[in-house]
This record gives sequence, structure tokens and C-alpha cells, in this order.
Amino acid sequence: VQLQASGGGLVQAGGSLRLSCAASGSTFSSYGMGWFRQAPGKEREFAAAIGWIGGRIYYADSVKGRFTISRDNAKNTVYLQMNSLKPEDTAVYYCAATRRSITTIVGHYDYWGQGTQVTVSS
Repeated sequence: VQLQASGGGLVQAGGSLRLSCAASGSTFSSYGMGWFRQAPGKEREFAAAIGWIGGRIYYADSVKGRFTISRDNAKNTVYLQMNSLKPEDTAVYYCAATRRSITTIVGHYDYWGQGTQVTVSS
């Protein structure tokens, strides 16, 4: 499956962005989907994940209550709505697909998008 992330940009603290990840090449609804992020000099970390049909959702504690992951299987797209953004949310955000139903582990994901930069100014 090929993944294309978009929607990043520069936003002030307290603002919002919505990331999109369009999938192609396979049956999108067969994959659990996740969003990860990587700040300069840091390891890639889990942000949010959603199961095959959206019934199960996980969030990292650092984004819980501010970020919302969703998917539209008819459009082969997964979204990450990010509200109340903080400077520490600045990172490259990656979407990823897993053959597992849902997981928070980086190494469990089989396909990765190219990443989209999110920069939050203070």
C-alpha cells in the first residue's frame, strides 16, 4: 500500500491543523492505521492509532484530549485533527499502515508515508 500524507504547516500555539493520509494500492479497510511523529534529534514516537473499521482507537498520553484520529474507508483516507497545538508538538508527522488490527508499536507497521512537517510557534 502507498501512503501520502498532507496537511502540515506552520501554526501558532493554540491553533489547529488537520492532517490527511491517502492510501492506494491495496484494500485500505484491511489495515490498522497510525500516526507517528519525529522531532529533530529524537526517536519516532506514537501519536494515535485506529483499527480496521474505526471501532478501536489509541492515543499517546501527550496528545490525548487534543488530537482526534478518524478514517473514511470509502475515501481510503485517515485523518488526524490536531487542536490546542503546543510548540512541543513540532515534528515531522508520519502515517503508517499495519496488517495488525491496531497497534502502537513502530516496528509493527508495514508501510509508511513520506511525512509532513508540523511547526508550532510560541
